Amino acid sequence: MSAPTLDTSVYLERVRRVQAAMDEHDVDAALISVGHDLPYLTGYTAMPLERLTMLVVPRDGDASLLIPGLEAARVAEQPGVFDLVPWGETDDPTDIAARLAGGARRIAIGDQMWARFLVEMLPRLPGVEFTRAVEVVGALRRTKDQAEIEALAEAGAAVDLIAGELQRGEIPLVGRTEAEVSDHLGRRIIEEGHEKVNFAIVAAGENASSPHHHAGDRVIRDNEIVLCDFGGTMNGYCSDTTRCVFTGEIAADVAEAYAVLHEAQAAGVAAATVGTPCEDVDRATRRVIADAGYGEFFIHRTGHGIGLEEHEDPYIVEGNDLPLDVGHAFSIEPGIYVPGKWGMRLEDIAVATVDGPVLLNNSDHDLISV
Repeated sequence: MSAPTLDTSVYLERVRRVQAAMDEHDVDAALISVGHDLPYLTGYTAMPLERLTMLVVPRDGDASLLIPGLEAARVAEQPGVFDLVPWGETDDPTDIAARLAGGARRIAIGDQMWARFLVEMLPRLPGVEFTRAVEVVGALRRTKDQAEIEALAEAGAAVDLIAGELQRGEIPLVGRTEAEVSDHLGRRIIEEGHEKVNFAIVAAGENASSPHHHAGDRVIRDNEIVLCDFGGTMNGYCSDTTRCVFTGEIAADVAEAYAVLHEAQAAGVAAATVGTPCEDVDRATRRVIADAGYGEFFIHRTGHGIGLEEHEDPYIVEGNDLPLDVGHAFSIEPGIYVPGKWGMRLEDIAVATVDGPVLLNNSDHDLISV
């Protein structure tokens, strides 16, 4: 699946901005292989093959897209953005990539490039200092433009429809296995316009105390919490939301904890203003949960960035002092997990704007009995 193909001028501007960042960070060349940086800069999504695909971006001059010859027909050429360099089955692509990087002293490598290609390239680039390409592409991808925000909002609205069905009891739970409900959510994600399902976590009762529980043959029963965390990819951009429901009369201890969770999530959203360090947003949610006595049961970060990938920068976590900026898109998803008993999480995607955070998920935030 490819990212949406945009006007050539969009990719040209992105490459130029990467080159400006390379100049700022004293990077002579960027080598971008498989992963989401490649379609972001070119519109082309490489298959994760043993055959090397690599975008070589010099600090000055034209970029080159090195690609297996048999894959060249899949590339929508972007005149002025890159020169297409197909290689044949008997060619040595790492040698070609090294020559395209010609004379670079400091090279930025994409995070998802296979280690085998870097290892093969090392002897061809003696004396070169390597760094991560996130240094020159990360800030660009973190800041979403209006078209990207609209794509995220469309994907978010689609999963909100499914969350509403869950909360209205239109998705049967009791008597079905977690896996059956997960499959149901997956089908609905596709029906609502996503190209693929990224995940559909369904965790009942004690299983909900494992944040990334794998839905299995556990049958959902009366009078227990059911955590559903689901999302997919629509037009290249991701959705992600978590809602919990209760199959019967809500138990007092669950209701008490959920009230704390609801308050914590709202505090995180309120804190997510432009200029606020990511770690301060994490602290805002954590403080509410800790003050209520559940601190030891909040065992993960408050959130993650979202865009072409379901998890990307910026991460809303202690130790990340990056200030939120206009166009940053991220989740706010505190959780409380009591081992062997139950777990709960409440998640929305938010976008930082000059007027404050805007939520891209707007289904009911209450714990609803179904």
